[in-house]
Amino acid sequence: MPVAERKTKHPYISIDSKISGGQPVISGTRIKVMDIAVRYELMGISADKIIDEYPHLKLEQIHDALSYYYEHKGMFDRKYREDQTFLAQIKKQYSSKLKARLG
Repeated sequence: MPVAERKTKHPYISIDSKISGGQPVISGTRIKVMDIAVRYELMGISADKIIDEYPHLKLEQIHDALSYYYEHKGMFDRKYREDQTFLAQIKKQYSSKLKARLG
């Protein structure tokens, strides 16, 4: 007997085109799921330490953001690569004023 795939609901995540360009955020905030995922995945910051950075959030919000990230990992990873490529292009186009001053 086949098992039906069940979509997980994310009560702490919202998407609104008027907030953060329509990126998924923690509901009631402008904190993007991507911001939480980067801290956890790339920077190696634990969920408890992320709470230290955002004391107004609850641990369940952080875990829901991470769950949402993992369910949509391909999309988030593509977006991250696109953003990094864009930043690299911008850095090539515009020289650093600080670097110029420092010589």
